[in-house]
Amino acid sequence: MIILTMALWKNKHVWLTLGVVSGVLVLDQLTKWIAKTYLRPRLSIPVIGDFLRFTYVENPGMAFGIQIGNKVLFNILSIIAVLVIFYYLFKMRDHNFLRLSFAMILGGAFGNLIDRFLYGRVVDFIDVEFFDISFKGGKFLFFELPAYEMHRWPVFNVADMAVSIGMLLIILATLFERNPEMALAQNASTEDPNIPGT
Repeated sequence: MIILTMALWKNKHVWLTLGVVSGVLVLDQLTKWIAKTYLRPRLSIPVIGDFLRFTYVENPGMAFGIQIGNKVLFNILSIIAVLVIFYYLFKMRDHNFLRLSFAMILGGAFGNLIDRFLYGRVVDFIDVEFFDISFKGGKFLFFELPAYEMHRWPVFNVADMAVSIGMLLIILATLFERNPEMALAQNASTEDPNIPGT
């Protein structure tokens, strides 16, 4: 076990992954501190007209202002999600693109988890006008979908951006990977010396 741990720490991929996770975490916490210190008294300032504003918001819910009911259950599920991401980081250590994606998601997840555990809410401050969303509602399969309107994008932070970009990269990797199952099999074969061809 000790030899395996030492081998992992000598691996440059491990350091690169830790660098991405730490970079996202530090940038997220630094920008939130700046928002608390300088933006909170002013609440909102225009950066590029009304298209991009820095607006101070304390969000007790999920990413992008999504509200939740049971906060304790949500925090438990968040911790489980972080452990799952750790698992996939280990499994994807030979797949640079996916490892980078999971590292970004992990850094973002840590950034928002720190806020929730220390303050009970997350600081959001990036306020962008992308496009309006208007959905009249309707039926899809067996589900009745409610009407929904959004006239301005929910305020978010660096951690939310990292998680979203990481998820997008995973989707792209899944779409453009010739055979994702083969990549997983290759990772498994490098771990098991009894598999032929390794």
